[in-house]
Amino acid sequence: MTLAVGDQVARREITVDRARLIRYAGASGDFNPIHWNERVATSVGLPDVIAHGMWTMGAASSVVADWIGDPGAIIDYQVRFSRPVPVADPGAATIEVTAVVGALDTEAGTVRIDLTVAVDGVRVLGKAQALVRLS
Repeated sequence: MTLAVGDQVARREITVDRARLIRYAGASGDFNPIHWNERVATSVGLPDVIAHGMWTMGAASSVVADWIGDPGAIIDYQVRFSRPVPVADPGAATIEVTAVVGALDTEAGTVRIDLTVAVDGVRVLGKAQALVRLS
């Protein structure tokens, strides 16, 4: 695989609705009502129910895992949570993920993938980066 810094390697839109938030709550054990109860979410100053930060982080990393074809090739992954992802009812939120080569280390056989993760053009994850081992 030939890569250069600045190459876009993947792009995907991922939709999340409230049903998915409930399923994620069950899988993760995170039943905080800000993720499923609009009254509670707005009472603490949120615009609406919000997606779990860890769901958002995981959804973004799936774009890298699918691109490389092996989730185990991701040897480090870090993000900063910068904005919540409001999920309206009825409806959904669409997370836009773009993956770009940020750095190459040919000696180590790794590539740093920089992710832009946004909703409606506004970044929801900052400094999202995955270090990937190339085969």
